[in-house]
Amino acid sequence: MTTRKYPAAAGRAVNLSAVLVTALLFLPAPVRAADATIKIDNFTFDPPRLTVKAGTTVTWYNEDDIPHTVDSSQGKFKSAALDTDEKFEFKFSEPGEYPFFCRMHPKMTGKVIVQP
Repeated sequence: MTTRKYPAAAGRAVNLSAVLVTALLFLPAPVRAADATIKIDNFTFDPPRLTVKAGTTVTWYNEDDIPHTVDSSQGKFKSAALDTDEKFEFKFSEPGEYPFFCRMHPKMTGKVIVQP
């Protein structure tokens, strides 16, 4: 029976690879803005106030039985009429407060607060 001898450098390379793989498992994931959702149902926006980080895309989902819109009070965004199960998305790039309402039902209001 023959015994193979590997150079010491080969063993170190395998150990180094194992260390790198293990280290990658414990590194934090890259930081990215999480997406957020606002549900439209029963003539309300839920949640009515949402705080997110800059760079976040907010999605409004209409789960109500009638159409609604999502309109910025400042003219920053404006959806078409959303039927049941339709959605509208907007990416908030700059910090600030963004009040919004339903054009068809102006008493329906909400606000997105964007932090740096």
